[in-house]
Parts: sequence; structure tokens; C-alpha cells
Amino acid sequence: MTHSHNQSQVAPPSLIALAWPIFVEQALHLTVGMVDTFMVSHISDHAVAALGSANQFVAFFLVLFGFVSMGCSVVVTHHLGARDKEGAERVAATAISVNTWLGLLISIGVYCLAEPLLRLVQLSDTLLQYAVPFLSLMGGTLFLESINLAISAVLRAHGHTRDAMVVTLGQNVVNVIGNMILLFGLLGAPKMGVVGVALSTVISRLLACLALWVLLEYRTHLKLKASDFFQVNRERLGRILHIGLPAAGENICWWMAFMTVTAFTARMGEQALATQTYTMQLVWLVVLATVAIGLATEILIGRLVGAGLFDEAYRQLLRSLRVGFAISIGVVIVVAIASPWILHLFTDDPVVIATGAMLMRIGLILEPGRVFNIVVISSLRAAGDARYPALIGMVSMWGVMVFGAWLFGTYLGFGLIGVWVAMILDEWLRGMLMYRRWKQKKWMKYARRTHANVQIGATA
Repeated sequence: MTHSHNQSQVAPPSLIALAWPIFVEQALHLTVGMVDTFMVSHISDHAVAALGSANQFVAFFLVLFGFVSMGCSVVVTHHLGARDKEGAERVAATAISVNTWLGLLISIGVYCLAEPLLRLVQLSDTLLQYAVPFLSLMGGTLFLESINLAISAVLRAHGHTRDAMVVTLGQNVVNVIGNMILLFGLLGAPKMGVVGVALSTVISRLLACLALWVLLEYRTHLKLKASDFFQVNRERLGRILHIGLPAAGENICWWMAFMTVTAFTARMGEQALATQTYTMQLVWLVVLATVAIGLATEILIGRLVGAGLFDEAYRQLLRSLRVGFAISIGVVIVVAIASPWILHLFTDDPVVIATGAMLMRIGLILEPGRVFNIVVISSLRAAGDARYPALIGMVSMWGVMVFGAWLFGTYLGFGLIGVWVAMILDEWLRGMLMYRRWKQKKWMKYARRTHANVQIGATA
């Protein structure tokens, strides 16, 4: 095998070519909820509140399905890097079948327990009449979403990040058109209110699921047999969970910490909570750009680790960080300058607008810290070093972000500014620790072990 042929096999697309479709896809996922909320707000505020409560459960389960797909994506890149196509296919089949079963179990559970679950979050009877049918439909079809997540992860690992983006775009278009028809009773359809919104989401999910199956077969020639769903290989599942569980743990931990911080904010009054809510909508735009760079880097480093090119992997992260900083700081500057006008779209309250604009300027300090965090953690995960970031994350999120938000925001009375200072300290502390871990090359031993595992699998 000539060296040039070898390179063409290993060299995946460039960082930006992988990253921009991921950014668009993630942004589209975010907008679905916003569009639903905007359309339902034409029914009543009660309907919006009901939808919000029901969607919290949906969002939680999506994070749960995410851990198999995160692990799957990384392990598939290892096999592709080692040019072990068969191994990559076996891992993909395992991930898709596990997520299918997990999705089915949770769908049945949510469908049967929709009302008790919603009573847990203290919904009044008025809101329950909207929320129960919505959650029954949305929750009962969650398995479609769990399959979609697994297939998208496989496609991304193969470098086909645009496919997942195009499917998500199509899903959004179907969802919006479905909402308009079923919510407002266009084209002679019945006016179905919140149930109509859930129905159009379910239809768009189903179509996305079919499209992803077709793309999976077309792009990777992977054909799942019925037996694949009943014989789950323990060793392969173990490798997926080794990466996926710490990653999910870290994600869930961040959400819980952030919800705790939001509860502190709520105690500061409605104005503070509104400001935090609107400002976070702007922050997500910046975060998504960083997440896209992180996921693209994860794909590249996973392949390099699978191919045994550890020094190249080391340098790739440093390149990705430079790109990540440039993009994130660029986006933050634009958003900070435009924030008074953007916030004005949501609210007329001058205090909310002024505070929000100031928080976005503080974001100029916050976001570069987040780049360290997201991009380096993705790379450590791709190298098989998944536990360290999860452990450090849990300690810092609760010890620095949550405790700091209480200390500076509530106890010392600095309000939202105090909360943001705590967020900055948390992101930078974790970011620096992750960066130090990368520079010290402590991840190399995990990378070598990962590479050895893949080689064993390839020859088996």
C-alpha cells in the first residue's frame, strides 16, 4: 500500500467543512422549540406554559438517548481511522439497536405515565388538559427520535455532517407547515390546538427517520438485519458506554447545575429571570458555534487516534482551538453589539434590555473559556480519556458555578452579574484544567489503549 493511498484513506474533510453543517443542524434543533412556542402563544399563555412543562421531559429523554450516540460516534471514528470498515459497521449496528430498544421502553413508559409525570411538576388541572395529550403523543413517539440520533451520529462519524443537517432542515419545514395547518385549521383541516403541534412534530420525526435510514444505507452500505436488534454485543456496547456515559453524566450534571442557578435567579425577581432567559437565547448562538467546532474536532481526533497518529491528534486540537477562539470571539462581538436591538424584539423593558446587553459584554470574557472547555473535552473524549473531564466537570459545576452563583448573586447581592461571574470562573477553571491535561499528554495512554483495542477488533 503506497503512502499516498494511505493518506487519502485517513485524511477526512477539513474542520470547517465538518463543523458548519453541525452548527446549522444544532441551530435548527433549537429553533423547533422556539417556533412551536411562538405558534402556540397564539392560542393562550396557558397552552405555552403547558407545552413548556411537557417539553422539559422530552428534552431530558433526548439527553438520555444522546449518550449512546455520543459514544457511538467516537468509537466509529476509531474504526474508520484504523480503516476497519467492518468494525465500524458492527459498532453502528449495536448503537442503533440499543437506542431503538431504549427509545421503545421510554416511549411506552411516557405514554402510560404522562399524567403522573406532569403532576410531579405541579401542573394545575387547567394546564393538564393541554399538557397530557401533548406529552402522550410526543413521549409515545420518542423512539423515533432515539433512532434518529443514533443514525445521525453514524453519518457524522463517517464525515457526512451535511446529511444530518439537510434532514433536520426538512424536518423543521414539515413541522412548521404541519403546525400551521393543524393549529390554525388551514386547508380545511380541523383546529387541533396543542395536539396539532404534537401531531405535526410526530409526522416530521417519522419522515426524518425514514430519510435517515435511506441515507445510512446509501452512504455507508450498512444493512441492519432483524437479528442485529436481538444480539447486542457486550464488548462493543461496553466501548460505546465507556465514552458515552461520562459524557452524558457531564451533560446532565451541567443541566442540573444550570437549573439550580436559574432557581437562584428566579428568587431575584421576575425581571432578573426574564433577563437571564432572553440573554441565554443569545448565548446559545455563540455556544452552538463552539459545540460545532468541538464535534468536528472529535471526529478528526477520533480518526487520528484510530490510525495511531497521536502526535497529529495533539496538533489538531491546538489548530481547532485557534479556529474556535476566532469564531467564538467574532460571534460574541457581533451579538454583544447587536444585543440591545435583538433583546428589543423580545421585550420593551429598558432594565431587561440594559442588563442583558451588559451580560453579553461580560460574555466576551466568558465565551473564550467555554471554547477551551468544549473543544478540549471533545478531544479528550475522542482519545478515550472520558472520565477525567466528567469528574472535574461535576466538582467545578457545583463547587464553582452553583456555589459561586449563590455566593456572589444572592448572598453578596450582586444579582445577575454575580451569577455570570460564577459562570466565568467555572468555565475558565475547567477550561484551563482540560488544556493542561492535553498539554501534559496524559490522554496518550488512553489513546494507545483505544488504538490497541481497535487493532484487536480489526484482526479478530
